[in-house]
Amino acid sequence: MRRQPRTRQARGRSRVGERFTVEVGPVGHGGFCVARVAEEGDRVVFVRHALPGERVVVSITEGTEGDRFWRGDAIEVLAPSPDRVAAPCPVAEPGGCGGCDFQHATVAAQRRLKAAVVSEQLARLARVDLAVEVEQVPGDEDGLRWRSRVRYARTPDGRRGMRRFRSHDVVPVDDCLIASRDAREPSDEVVEHHVEAAGAAHDFSVSGDGFWQVHPGAPTTLVEAVLEMLAPRAGERVVDLYAGVGLFSAFLADRVGPTGSVVAVEGDPVAAHHAEQNLQAHAGASVVAAPVVAALAELAELEEMEGRIDAVVLDPPRQGARREVVEPIVALAPRAVVYVACDPAALARDVALFAEGGYRLSALRAFDLFPMTHHVECVALLTKTGSDLR
Repeated sequence: MRRQPRTRQARGRSRVGERFTVEVGPVGHGGFCVARVAEEGDRVVFVRHALPGERVVVSITEGTEGDRFWRGDAIEVLAPSPDRVAAPCPVAEPGGCGGCDFQHATVAAQRRLKAAVVSEQLARLARVDLAVEVEQVPGDEDGLRWRSRVRYARTPDGRRGMRRFRSHDVVPVDDCLIASRDAREPSDEVVEHHVEAAGAAHDFSVSGDGFWQVHPGAPTTLVEAVLEMLAPRAGERVVDLYAGVGLFSAFLADRVGPTGSVVAVEGDPVAAHHAEQNLQAHAGASVVAAPVVAALAELAELEEMEGRIDAVVLDPPRQGARREVVEPIVALAPRAVVYVACDPAALARDVALFAEGGYRLSALRAFDLFPMTHHVECVALLTKTGSDLR
């Protein structure tokens, strides 16, 4: 479901439509850069369609006299960044489609911007200083034609389109350039996916409107990153939380072998059903169809469970795991946790929570699974303080 913009109470006279010349500062988390309006007491403005170091004319799109910050679009570039390019899509512009944040930057620059965001969030929220590189993932065409599934909105006259940024308005889009040439719209049909990774191959069935990575290179890339970091061993017990249809569980089961076990926990009943089908060939793999918090509570109630879970894979939704999930994981005392995150702020917050429980961030990789947008996928390894792992 698309998250609707919050209705904000007006705090004085509206400044929407006013224009200011600003020097653009660093990138922020959310597809904008931060600037300050000198003549308004250094008022902070979150500026889209700009790049760090540029001098632009910004038109205010949201903001009143008493707000802490305003939002705006760069409508004229007076001093461009060397990273600026012409957006390939004609509606990736101020007032146009809100789906792509960075089409006006080279793909290499986009990755640097995302890396800066991940580093800033880790430093600010987790007190971890880490240089981050966002890695290219095979499967797109210079940042375009990668999205395998696209949900279109409809204009009043029935044309397909995309919504404006923070708006219900629909912009007609005849050809979404980040959509693959055979992209599907979500449906209730079952779709089959074949994944080859780490010297193994598995087939997965998933509902056409269920969760599956939309970048064609994502499943292989993420599986291999998870296995490399977690280094699962024969005979180990692994818990795969927010397991979806069992992507990680199938490959984990290969590694732990017949003497080990993998428990896939998934709260969505349709996804859990598919996971059971996808994992039925793995004798050591089982599926718990329950919300993660409830499943962890059941594990905690079992006698002498501490130390009996060797490793955890954690792939939560965008809001992250939060304390209600992190603390029960810590109580199980796994040797390692691999956290797959699609939001760097949620990841950084949860890294700080794991640190409270004695787990440190030992390694992190970031992947450009969503080119042209501000989104970035991270895979992080958390190990117990004092552990010799990594």
